[in-house]
Amino acid sequence: MSPGPDVSMNTVGVVGAGAMGAGIAQVAAVHGHPVVLADAQPASIGRARDGHAKAMARDVEKGRLTREAADAVLARITYVDGVSAEQLAAFAPCGVVIEAIVEQLAAKQQLLRALEAIVAPSAMLASNTSSLSIAALAGSCAHSERVVGVHFFNPAPVMPLVEIIPAITTSEGVIAHARALVTAWGKTTVLAADTPGFLVNRVARPFYGESLRIREEGIADCATIDWAMKAVGGFRMGPFELMDFIGLDVNFAVTRSVFEGMFLDPRYRPAHAQQRLVEAGWLGRKTRRGFYDYRDGAVAPVPHDDPALGQRIVDRVLAMLVNEAVEAVHLQLASVPDIELAMTTGVNYPRGLLQWGDEIGAPNVLAMLQVLQSETGDDRYRPSTRLRRAVQAGASLLDARRYS
Repeated sequence: MSPGPDVSMNTVGVVGAGAMGAGIAQVAAVHGHPVVLADAQPASIGRARDGHAKAMARDVEKGRLTREAADAVLARITYVDGVSAEQLAAFAPCGVVIEAIVEQLAAKQQLLRALEAIVAPSAMLASNTSSLSIAALAGSCAHSERVVGVHFFNPAPVMPLVEIIPAITTSEGVIAHARALVTAWGKTTVLAADTPGFLVNRVARPFYGESLRIREEGIADCATIDWAMKAVGGFRMGPFELMDFIGLDVNFAVTRSVFEGMFLDPRYRPAHAQQRLVEAGWLGRKTRRGFYDYRDGAVAPVPHDDPALGQRIVDRVLAMLVNEAVEAVHLQLASVPDIELAMTTGVNYPRGLLQWGDEIGAPNVLAMLQVLQSETGDDRYRPSTRLRRAVQAGASLLDARRYS
């Protein structure tokens, strides 16, 4: 079973009206779709409605839309303030429904089963999960072949990348329709394997994890690490300010999910320092406390802007990132072009990690990892088999050939 021949202008359903769900609904409505948006919390629906109105007002102010066009976008969105069986009936006309609810497997499975009983047999069911198994979500449905992962990045109206993640049960037709639909929305898609963290969230873990480790070891404080990654590394945001922006609860949950999903592989080990902040309710900007203090009158810490120290920090984090990207190629999580595209468009890295590794020199990346592993005895620093083989062969990390 697969969706009908054209879902491009079908009604789009979105369940979950938080930042991600509201953003996805806006994208679909801007591109001409009737949209049904529901949430279990009426307050979330109210915030989504207000957010959409403000977003359209900004687009009118900046000349991106006429007032008439903006009003038409808003008129295309139907808001449903509940997810009872009766309220979910509003999704019956939808050709595709994207769930964007709380990142809990059981809750998502229950919702997908309920939706499956309401929508047409040809409708596509998609999950915006950032780290949960698509196979586990699909496997809870009677027709698992029509379930696919469609992972947007926050904010959905702005960020260009969407990961398409098929389960082993997803039909080829559904995969093709998911990519075509999202591409029609002006997004860039990459095809990612159904593994913990998929592509971007898995490859990006060292940006946070190794920075946390550097702080734990007393090498530098948050402000200095953030300064180094921006001023020396060229990243748009430092890891600690980015974690505060994302929300420490969200970032920690993804890290923990990847760590547990990878059977406690030390490469993805969470940090107690981040866990303690989450436990204390210091979740970053949204609570005005996190790694930094955002309260009125708080004094921003001054980084120790030593170029030599900054370079050492960047080299260490970058070696871990490059190693993770190389491992993604080795394990066939995605194609080489998609890995490069994902990291530059999904998390705005200055360049693709495989290209960056070539610029640094694969032997230099390997040597740094070997030194770290030798000094610490920690298997988190073990080099990818593919990295070792590329060095032995004198090959570019962008070379897609398989090594025996």
